Amino acid sequence: MRGTLRRDEPMARHTSWRTGGAARCFYEPADIADLSAFLRRLPPDEPVFWIGLGSNLLVRDGGLPGTVIATAARLKRLERDGPELVRAEAGVPCAVFARFCVRHGLLGAEFLAGIPGTMGGALAMNAGAFGGETWERVEAVETVDRHGEVRVRGPRDFRVGYRSVAGPPGEWFLAAHLRLAPGEARAGAARIRHLLARRGAAQPTGQASCGSVFRNPPGDHAARLIEAAGLKGACVGGACVSAKHANFIVNSGNAGAADIEALIRHVADTVARTQGVSLELEVRVLGDRAPVPRPAAEARR
Repeated sequence: MRGTLRRDEPMARHTSWRTGGAARCFYEPADIADLSAFLRRLPPDEPVFWIGLGSNLLVRDGGLPGTVIATAARLKRLERDGPELVRAEAGVPCAVFARFCVRHGLLGAEFLAGIPGTMGGALAMNAGAFGGETWERVEAVETVDRHGEVRVRGPRDFRVGYRSVAGPPGEWFLAAHLRLAPGEARAGAARIRHLLARRGAAQPTGQASCGSVFRNPPGDHAARLIEAAGLKGACVGGACVSAKHANFIVNSGNAGAADIEALIRHVADTVARTQGVSLELEVRVLGDRAPVPRPAAEARR
């Protein structure tokens, strides 16, 4: 084992919401071979959780009763894989991938510059923005299972939809091979600047959040529905619906995961009651609730 293993690791250090209890075990692999060897040594009934940059993730205050595999800054190889192909390991940040492609005169991944996650997370949820989606560019992926066996699979092995990807059970993404289009690097760089400016103008990028909390329902936008329900600025404890973008919940500094989860339920219930639409979560909620519940807080304006 060449990676780093820590016990009782506070997940608040590793999530963009800056909340979450401790993981029983937290492993940062040295590379793919080391990760495979580590997985082979785990007990067969040990729960395994995967994390990249910790965006799009709410870890409950009671923590994670198992082993967390942390890919960010570890599985980080990024390289040309042919004239129009780029291989990125799961821990490569999406923004790093987008800029790498542009520097090499390969276009089509500029939208990833504004996604605050890793390529592993982008594969797992078909991340997208500004009209682009990850799996539109996927040529092949590398996966690993609980026994440490690494496979190469094609897009036909997966069912891909809006912010959803279903594939062979018990396998996790290790790397992606994406096909891009040759183009002018200067034009790609200008598009990245433009998209980041749009993102900064519309989203609370300087505050602790997970990104979009709910998926957009067909033909509508979750943010519009939440704002129409009068929920901009609504808070539970230190968790508040952003005044800048209603589909973002921000941690004002002292929110626990229980506050955020209670606000998520309040938003979903209010939108269903007042707008007649059932919102579906985009954020993943993992872990145990705190054994001693925090005092219940009511939503407020």
